Amino acid sequence: MFQLYIGTSGWSYKDWVGRFYPRAQSKNFDYLKYYADFFNSVEVNVSYYSYLKPETADTWIEKLKDKDDFLFTVKLHNDFTHEYKFDRERIEDVKTILSILNDADRLGGLLIQFPYSFVLNHDNAYHVKNIIDAFGEYEKFIEVRHKSWYIDRFFNFLQQNKSSLCTIDQPNIGESVGFNDKIDTANSYIRLHGRNEKGWLESINKFNTKQTFEQKSERYNYLYTPAEITDLGIKIKEIAQRIKKIFIFFNNHPKGSSVANALELKNYLKDNSGVKIPETTLQAYPRLSKLVSN
Repeated sequence: MFQLYIGTSGWSYKDWVGRFYPRAQSKNFDYLKYYADFFNSVEVNVSYYSYLKPETADTWIEKLKDKDDFLFTVKLHNDFTHEYKFDRERIEDVKTILSILNDADRLGGLLIQFPYSFVLNHDNAYHVKNIIDAFGEYEKFIEVRHKSWYIDRFFNFLQQNKSSLCTIDQPNIGESVGFNDKIDTANSYIRLHGRNEKGWLESINKFNTKQTFEQKSERYNYLYTPAEITDLGIKIKEIAQRIKKIFIFFNNHPKGSSVANALELKNYLKDNSGVKIPETTLQAYPRLSKLVSN
């Protein structure tokens, strides 16, 4: 029987208030503790933009001391994957956080996500190897968005280096990769970005231009339909027959769509047995009302 960890990419978004988090909040209200009442894992995105302080990870662990099965996956800082610059000090900064979570049995793994523009060539392959070697002792999940990487030699290299290739769902544009349910690894990591083709194309056209967070996020502004959730669920159940552990994160975060879709998929993978859903999300997404557990 496989272990299922499902949640969203990040948990702190302003537009989730009133759609997932309650509008009226006490002074002691905590987003992470609330989030953990509905999901057993989260993909840490803030680590992509800044280097976390050790006390931050300590605080997360303390907050969730009553959630024994909750795991964090940590997204590697963009200095490594997009800016192509890192040194020993930055490696140690990341490893400190990973070690704190790992020692507390709270680490799911390290997400290493490269952009669509990152194509397979000698220099880029060497760059991937350097990053993987730097974090050799940790479980690693590699997301590449260009199909040039989808060759057996790369798959074999990952398997030999405590790494797994992410399965991703995104708009089918140019040389992008589609949802691949045929990759065999011990653990599976699935990222669901939505299918907003127009927003994705606009984002590609504005690559390397200054944009606000909202503008950058527009590509992820998408709500999967019930039929699409069912189709994804069928594919994921096929994957689950071959692996030990599966992480699933929805990254279509604008307007709280990732929360709604994660709850829908969680229910499907639990054989439609029902899930706990907050009242705010039921009001924002009435179609979820039939999924509420008794």
